[in-house]
Amino acid sequence: MAAQRLEERLEAAADATAQDRAIDPHVTDSRRARHLPYGRCADEADLDALHRRLLGHARHGRQRGRTANIPEIRDSVVVSRSIMARPPRPSGNLPAEATSFVGRRHELADVRRKLTEARLVSLVGPGGVGKTRLAIRMAADLGRGFPDGAWLVELAEVRDPARVGDAVLTTLDLRDQAATEPLARLLSYLRDKKLLLVVDNCEHLVEAAARLVTEVLKAAPGVRVMVTSREPLSAPGEHVVPVPPLELPVPHTALARLRQNEAVALFVERAAAGSGAFELTAANQAAVVDLCRRLDGLPLAIELAAVRTRVLTAGQILDRLTDRFGLLVGGGRAALPRHQTLRTTIDWSHDLLAAGEQRLLRRLCVFAGRFTLEDIEYVCDSADALDLLSSLVDKSLVTKEDAGDLACYRLHETMREYAVLKLRAAGEQEAVERRFADYYRTRCQRSTAEARFQLVEWLDWMNLEIDNVRSVLRRSLDQEDFSGGTALAVSLGWYWMTRATNEGIRWLDELIASGGGDAQGHFMRGFLAVLQSDPVTAGTALEKAVAAAREPSLLSQSLALASMAANMAGDRASAKRLLGEARAACDDLPATLMSLQAQSLNGLFDGDLDSVRSASSQGVRISREIGDLYSLDMMLFNHGSAMLMAGDLGESKPLFTEALRIAQRIDDRVAQYCLLDALGCHAAGSGEARLAARLLGAAETVRTGAGADILPFLLPLVTRAEQSAAAELGPSRFESEFESGKHLSRAAAIRLALGESPQVPASASADVAPLGKREAEVARLVADGLSNKQIGARLFISEHTVDSHVRHILNKLGFKSRTQIAAWMASSERPKTTPGS
Repeated sequence: MAAQRLEERLEAAADATAQDRAIDPHVTDSRRARHLPYGRCADEADLDALHRRLLGHARHGRQRGRTANIPEIRDSVVVSRSIMARPPRPSGNLPAEATSFVGRRHELADVRRKLTEARLVSLVGPGGVGKTRLAIRMAADLGRGFPDGAWLVELAEVRDPARVGDAVLTTLDLRDQAATEPLARLLSYLRDKKLLLVVDNCEHLVEAAARLVTEVLKAAPGVRVMVTSREPLSAPGEHVVPVPPLELPVPHTALARLRQNEAVALFVERAAAGSGAFELTAANQAAVVDLCRRLDGLPLAIELAAVRTRVLTAGQILDRLTDRFGLLVGGGRAALPRHQTLRTTIDWSHDLLAAGEQRLLRRLCVFAGRFTLEDIEYVCDSADALDLLSSLVDKSLVTKEDAGDLACYRLHETMREYAVLKLRAAGEQEAVERRFADYYRTRCQRSTAEARFQLVEWLDWMNLEIDNVRSVLRRSLDQEDFSGGTALAVSLGWYWMTRATNEGIRWLDELIASGGGDAQGHFMRGFLAVLQSDPVTAGTALEKAVAAAREPSLLSQSLALASMAANMAGDRASAKRLLGEARAACDDLPATLMSLQAQSLNGLFDGDLDSVRSASSQGVRISREIGDLYSLDMMLFNHGSAMLMAGDLGESKPLFTEALRIAQRIDDRVAQYCLLDALGCHAAGSGEARLAARLLGAAETVRTGAGADILPFLLPLVTRAEQSAAAELGPSRFESEFESGKHLSRAAAIRLALGESPQVPASASADVAPLGKREAEVARLVADGLSNKQIGARLFISEHTVDSHVRHILNKLGFKSRTQIAAWMASSERPKTTPGS
């Protein structure tokens, strides 16, 4: 029964996807067309203008909580269920396909069938066979069957087995800012989720990936995992789907039939895209057939050959490749192993490059992640990098992608492995790797001072380059350059603070334990411990920083942080003494801001609001003047908290909203949750109970996503706010509003907190209607445009049961059509449920 329900759910997902985009005859199963009326897509375009406008009014009214003109809609619109509005897209991060997807009909069907039988499906095959493209297409087709979306975890650039869990957290947009172990936080997050996880390129991390996937499947029954790898994970419950090369063409096949062959279709598609004028004709079909057969149907090999049609005919490409293959098999026609076919094709493509192109290609392998033109010019020592890079991109040897307004590049994993061999053969590996490491150390350390004042731009750059920097950190450990590694880790402080606190701690702990402990390293370790509310570790690290510090500003900042750690530990006398010593040690801007932060935080812990207001107002002024967004964010929060605790609601809100905008700009999730909580407390104190419940619920989701614990001085404020809102709304309605807030996206929660949403959406408990709980769920999905089959898949009930619910809803409401249900949902927002249904 469970398998049957999942089958329905996956079919529903495929149906919805088919309605969402044009059908590609090379990849879609013709059976899907039968699920659509008249074998075509159906949506609001099928309605006449009046009906479209009325249905739009109904949906707009439901989304904004307004009352639509129900009699007009009931009387004027009668729309069949097959042309209801399609449901919203689920969450996820699957990339858009840059080129058309060709072939794999049988593999798609096999994977889909396997996912109904098993929760772990591994696509296994050699490099270049197209595992990643197949997995992404499958996930895109099935994504709608998973309410929490389909997520692609890319492991190709992860070299450290300990970072597999971090990679999954990052993919799911969770933060590594708290003391909780990444795996524990991941499992806690996934426990009640229904999503598809696609873990790509596992072959170099098989054991670590298998352990993580096994734990996920144990803890999260609603999660299914699809893996790509050159070998199986050998994990419990794994179902393996071999990914073979594309179907080979048969010689002397009729031209019309030949065009349907997968390998030929891929060659023709890529050749046409590359040359702009390629067509399969009777004159070239024999060469194309022989070429695809020579390349064993390997997609990467076919694409590398097809791009050469810009300057060679298919026959010329075949002749040159045949000569190369002949050398390897002694002039005979014996078949090469498939891995040798791909290597030979890459060799051939490489040998056609100019000397400068070959040199650049092999040097690019030192990049562990994405790279920019600026990176290439220095690391690869290439004055004409732009022209050479453009040529490599044109030849499909390097992939271009955009990161905001900046173009960046990466190597396909198979191409990277090939380039490493070429770099070693040229005797350049050590020199280029050293140049790579020196470049990133220099850039990171030079940017440390400016990063504080250009934080948004610096974080954008670090988000792009972090995999390369991690590679340098690992090299520092491997080569026992512990002091250089520590200096690099310290220079990434703003990244660790706002993005990956736990990861920064792991690097620093390993480097310091290996002998890289200096004043800066201990200071940063203590700073990160303070952020995690870990006073014991912070106190130990900062004591070492104070003892080793030779520079007055660093000494002052270490003492100020030690004051905060002492206060967290309840030692107020030491906190006061250390803060006095910090002020006496130095009064430059960084030291002053750290002392003011210590005074503010200590005051919040101690309830000394006058001290908080005095320090934070100075801190706001100074940080605003010098453009220090991180400090400004903290100082605004401190000042607003003091005002809130003093009951000055009017003064606190603008401070919180400005701070929240900054926290959004720098994407600091801990600051975001604190400010959502603070604004929830403000709403409760202002008599806006529903808004308060929503914001407090949203804050809890953001906080758990960052893995953080609630700040001690915030806890009593939040507790009082919850009690106040619950007293005004009633316990049941408060819980409903709180849950609704928990399900808001971060962006929606921030808009709501900033007053940028049109109004607080009503929750289910705010409405009055005669429907039971299950009927209300069905009505909601009917209004979203789902068919009975899709609703059954979504709710894990049979299509017959859904039909029964729909008939009961129609009878209870006195309606005759599904459109009337949709219109009624728009007018009454969401129905209040009656118990026991």
